[in-house]
Amino acid sequence: MTHTRCLIIGSGPAGYTAGIYTGRADLKPLLYEGLQPGGQLTITTEIENFPGYPEGISGTAMMEDLRKQALRFGTEIRKGTIEKIDLSKRPFIATDDKGEQVEAETVIISTGATARWLGLESEKRFYGQGVSACATCDGFFYKNLDVAVVGGGDTACEEAAYLATLCRKVYQIVRRDELRASKAMQHRVLSNPKIEVLWNSVTQEIVGDDMDGVTGADIKNVKTGEITRLDIAGFFVAIGHQPNTAFLDGQIELDEAGYIKVQNPSSATNIPGVFAAGDVCDPNYRQACVAAAKGCVAAIDVERFLNA
Repeated sequence: MTHTRCLIIGSGPAGYTAGIYTGRADLKPLLYEGLQPGGQLTITTEIENFPGYPEGISGTAMMEDLRKQALRFGTEIRKGTIEKIDLSKRPFIATDDKGEQVEAETVIISTGATARWLGLESEKRFYGQGVSACATCDGFFYKNLDVAVVGGGDTACEEAAYLATLCRKVYQIVRRDELRASKAMQHRVLSNPKIEVLWNSVTQEIVGDDMDGVTGADIKNVKTGEITRLDIAGFFVAIGHQPNTAFLDGQIELDEAGYIKVQNPSSATNIPGVFAAGDVCDPNYRQACVAAAKGCVAAIDVERFLNA
């Protein structure tokens, strides 16, 4: 069994930054990268809004930079996942996907949140080439172009309203004949002349090619069966995210959407010695620089906890 003063579960901006800070604090952290080393940013084509990269950088390259920096300060990085963990008492006992156990004095959970998708093959094909789950991240690439947003909740309405500040036209594809969003968000969408809501509609297919990426989408009216082709350059899926917390088996307090509750402004959870950072505890922002900042917060909280 391996013993560590700090076990970091998950990589991405939050996990790697936590590794950098706990490593510099000489805590000799152990980090498990998870199923997708580097997190969701590794399947993002280019990042232009992370501080320090004036010309932009690919998500893969940026995560590799953060990974190397964590290694430089003594973080032990393992491939694989933590399948289960016993948080009933300290030190905590975690078991990875190879059956190996880790005894940890503290834990930082940075497993992120996975976007919910429509399940179309074309959605997978054009991810990063016109298909996105984050308007704040990628909206700038579609300035003065036509785009579509799928969803009828607050998130979708927020995405549509944000995109309308950049794009020429925004189609909002809504399955029902009403929005599920709050009244305030509904008003923002319905009063915006740049947003056209397509009621009772579902996406049949996303179309495009390998050269230009997304060029359109086939939208089906569920009442009439009529299929309409939208000429768009961007397709944003905004039907929610699923925090990656299943392995915790209900041991940590979550909010109603499944995100880990932390004791703001700290990263502490309801279990002493267990901290959370990044999208797994952030239903509001979901930005790389925010996740990195929260990874720093969690690392400092861990150091203070161990030295108390």
